[in-house]
Amino acid sequence: MAGRGGASHEARGRRRGLVRHPSEHATATGIYGIIVAAAVLATSHAESAVAVDLAVLVTLVIYWAAERYARLVAARIHDDTRPDWSHVRRELTSGWEFVTASALPLVVLLLTRLAGASLDTSILSALWCCTLLLCLSGWEIGAGGRLSVAERVGLSAVAGLFGVALIGLKSLLH
Repeated sequence: MAGRGGASHEARGRRRGLVRHPSEHATATGIYGIIVAAAVLATSHAESAVAVDLAVLVTLVIYWAAERYARLVAARIHDDTRPDWSHVRRELTSGWEFVTASALPLVVLLLTRLAGASLDTSILSALWCCTLLLCLSGWEIGAGGRLSVAERVGLSAVAGLFGVALIGLKSLLH
């Protein structure tokens, strides 16, 4: 809806830095984080929903830290200089989409378990949530790339197949 001067609320917020649109890297990082979270969900042998959630979170934080470390080491090797504090700070304050993108599936896991579902059913619910998020990510990426509806459906389907594959893995393992 247009406000003063014809600019929408979102457009005004974007100019002020209040509305944040993720970068290509942030989007890719979030998608990868959801896939890693789904892999941990599918292969976890934890005894409770809280233990599964913790396993997912700890794994995601370790992967995030490893990637940040690898970026700093690679910069040191390729630039042949020691990264300054601002570079280190930038690395340590970015890439959190890898961890935070999986918040909703982890909440779904806990809520379905609290509602009385078995742990396996709760994990499957969280995996389906991951799959839905992957499909939605594919759809949104297509919108950003100005793809046709058919291309966006294809992109969503491919993204969702990662989640479906991990659901299949869970079914085979348990």
